[in-house]
Amino acid sequence: MKENLLNHEEKRRLLDVAESAIENALNGGPLHPPALAGLPPRLAQPGASFVTLTQGGRLRGCIGSLEPVRPLAEDTHRNALAAAFRDPRFPPLAAHEWPRTDVEVSVLSPPEPLPYESLDDLIRKLSPEMGLVLEHPRGRATYLPQVWQQLPDPERFLASLAQKAGLSPSVYADPATRLAFYTVEKFTRRDLA
Repeated sequence: MKENLLNHEEKRRLLDVAESAIENALNGGPLHPPALAGLPPRLAQPGASFVTLTQGGRLRGCIGSLEPVRPLAEDTHRNALAAAFRDPRFPPLAAHEWPRTDVEVSVLSPPEPLPYESLDDLIRKLSPEMGLVLEHPRGRATYLPQVWQQLPDPERFLASLAQKAGLSPSVYADPATRLAFYTVEKFTRRDLA
């Protein structure tokens, strides 16, 4: 992702896409994705994003995509609506909450396999710049790199990720477990001021 960073205008437009999707939904406006023709070309290319909503620094919704299967602007639009209204951990966002809701967009690099030989080997390979995807026949989960701020201890990070997937921390010793990592470029309105 580092070699493919978005410029200031692309970030601003992507935040516009996310925020207007939520505002339109709250105000009964149109819910269709933005017209790609009016956007910077990179936002019309396939991309994967997460949209995170917070209120006073507390999570209020977070939904995203791991693989680039649709144009980045469309992906961000869909994930903004899902984070606001379909995150199963929270009730749908209400109009009175919107003024105190911060929107963060994360654009993901393609996931890359993270092979490891043991838990100690895995812990040595981890870094706070990594988002992690845990895949097992019985569950799948991911944590964005931002989660390292709440869980800076690698063992706790891994245990919590396993729990999120509905698995025990012993899953990392299971040969059926697959891990992948990715990086993100994240931004909010404050970052662009």
